[in-house]
Amino acid sequence: MNLQGKKIGFGLTGSHCTYDAVFPEIEKLVNAGAEVLPVVTFTVKNTETRFGKGEDWVQRIEELTGNKVIDSIVKAEPLGPKIPLDCMVIAPLTGNSMSKFANAMTDSPVLMAAKATLRNLKPVVLGISTNDALGLNGMNLMKLMATKNIYMIPFGQDDPVKKPNSMVARMGLLSETIVAAMEGKQIQPVLVERYKDN
Repeated sequence: MNLQGKKIGFGLTGSHCTYDAVFPEIEKLVNAGAEVLPVVTFTVKNTETRFGKGEDWVQRIEELTGNKVIDSIVKAEPLGPKIPLDCMVIAPLTGNSMSKFANAMTDSPVLMAAKATLRNLKPVVLGISTNDALGLNGMNLMKLMATKNIYMIPFGQDDPVKKPNSMVARMGLLSETIVAAMEGKQIQPVLVERYKDN
């Protein structure tokens, strides 16, 4: 399966330090012929950090995809019934959004888009980036991994010594994970030695 003509939602949550690893993967999707619809949380849009301003990240993803960001729950809801996606990606997925998604909370455009996609029995691909994956959020991670139509970009500990609970997806496997997910398969192995990538 290739990605030509596929409609892919791409959700960004507030792991600002991970954007530089994610944006080249979005570009790969666009270059592969996918139509990428960007979706951002309120945090992404409105927060300024040492990694950049929210408005600059929004402008960058709009230029990259050729589509305006979906930045409200109202705008995201049609991704279920009216504008069905072939796949919804959330990368990076913070621990905060992960805990909400695992517990059926829909308080951001990204989570609404994911919920709408699951409603259509289409795949949702998650690329985690959280300091709490092996802490209290571990139960939420496992719940999502056991949920039908949810697939994970392979992930591992990014700094086992200084941040032993932290896990981050290997974002370079994003396209491969999407293709497998649209075939109903989880690429393996899911757990990788992520810290050796740095």
